Amino acid sequence: MFEVFSRSWPWYVAGPLVGLFVPALLLLGNKQFGISNNLRHLCAALAPGRVEFFRYDWKNSGMWNLAFLAGVFVGGCIAARLLGTRDVAITWETKAILTRLGVHDFSGLAPIEIFSWSSLQTLPGWVAIVGGGFLVGFGTAYAGGCTSGHAICGLAAREPASLLAVIGFFAGGLLCTYFILPLLF
Repeated sequence: MFEVFSRSWPWYVAGPLVGLFVPALLLLGNKQFGISNNLRHLCAALAPGRVEFFRYDWKNSGMWNLAFLAGVFVGGCIAARLLGTRDVAITWETKAILTRLGVHDFSGLAPIEIFSWSSLQTLPGWVAIVGGGFLVGFGTAYAGGCTSGHAICGLAAREPASLLAVIGFFAGGLLCTYFILPLLF
């Protein structure tokens, strides 16, 4: 039984499970799947202050989101503890391209040359971590949701705005991969 959870599931199993999760949430609780609203709920719960945006009944509207977020975190910790962290499987072509860009350590989940405390002291590392974090946060707020919310829930609901957002996510990823990363590294 444990072996089922120790390897990746094929797309034809994982995809339908995720796909069935969306209507189940809608049917059982009239809830939409997504992670990005959790930051607002956390700010409202921990430090609402005088900011009007954070002054709302977060317990009524956001408690299930926070429980979901806690489950994602706890589940990730349990999985990492039981299964360990393995190297990310990438093709040799991708490794060759990244090596030309200056990435040489492919152990772990993320390249240490880009994502580490010491890389924050370099301009490329700072731009990648801080600038990338800012752009992700801004994009999530501007698009009205994150990739999981738009791509899974929004597309399932046939929302034109979600289709536009997902196209923007992919276009932005391609632009960064082929034009911005080579400039930084």
